[in-house]
Amino acid sequence: MNKNDYQAVEKFYDTVYYSAASQAKKPSFHLRTLAKKINIKPGEQLLDIACGTGAWLEAASKSGAQVNGIDISTRAIEVCHERLPDSHVEVGIAESLPFPDAFFDVITCLGSLEHFLDQPKAIEEMVRVAKPDARFLILVPNAGFLTYRLSLFKGTQQQAIKETIRCLDDWEALFSRSGLTVESRWADYHILSKEWILRRPYRMLLPRLIQAIILLVWPLNWQYQVYHLCYKSPQ
Repeated sequence: MNKNDYQAVEKFYDTVYYSAASQAKKPSFHLRTLAKKINIKPGEQLLDIACGTGAWLEAASKSGAQVNGIDISTRAIEVCHERLPDSHVEVGIAESLPFPDAFFDVITCLGSLEHFLDQPKAIEEMVRVAKPDARFLILVPNAGFLTYRLSLFKGTQQQAIKETIRCLDDWEALFSRSGLTVESRWADYHILSKEWILRRPYRMLLPRLIQAIILLVWPLNWQYQVYHLCYKSPQ
C-alpha cells in the first residue's frame, strides 16, 4: 500500500462517512453492557483502533479505563476530542500505531478491521502494543450471515473503499497467523435497541423489528457481526 491509498481512505471518511458526525449521542446500552462483559477495570490502558467519534471510548472510560484511540479520519478525531477532551486520541492508521511495545491492557477494534488496507499488518501492530496478558476484542462481519448468503444484504457504505467479509473460520485463521488465539465468540446484538429499530426511514420500522427478533434465534454461524475475544498466542 502506498500513501495515496491511505489518503483516499481518509478523504472518504472525512467527506462522506463522518461528514455530519456529532458527539451528541451518549453511549448505547449495548456499549455499556459490552464494557462490563469484557471486564474493563479502573486504571487499565485501553486502545480502540478506528475509534470513530468515541462512543465506545466513552463507555470504556465510564468503567474506569484510561482510554486511547486512533482513527484515519481527522473529522472523527475532532468529534472524539470534543466528547472526551482528557483522552489520548489521534489521527493515524492501524498498520502503523504510534504507541510503544507492550503498553495496553485492552485492545479493541469494533467493526473496522474488515475495512483496513493491510489487515494482517494491523493485527500484528495490535499484538505489538499489547501487554503479554492483554485481551483483544475484535468485531468482524461474517460471510455466513444468512441474509448475505441469500443476497438480501450487499454490504455497507464503506465497501466503496474496502470491505472484506470472511467466514468465521477464516477470520480465526487470520487472527492465528497474526499472533492471536480466540478464546470466545458471540453475536453482536446492538440492533436490539430502540435507537436502531426506531430510526429513519420509518417505513423500515417493521422489517427492522422482525430482523432484531430473528437474530435472537439464529445460530452464531448465521449472524452478521461476531465478537472475538482473543489473547496473545503462546510463543
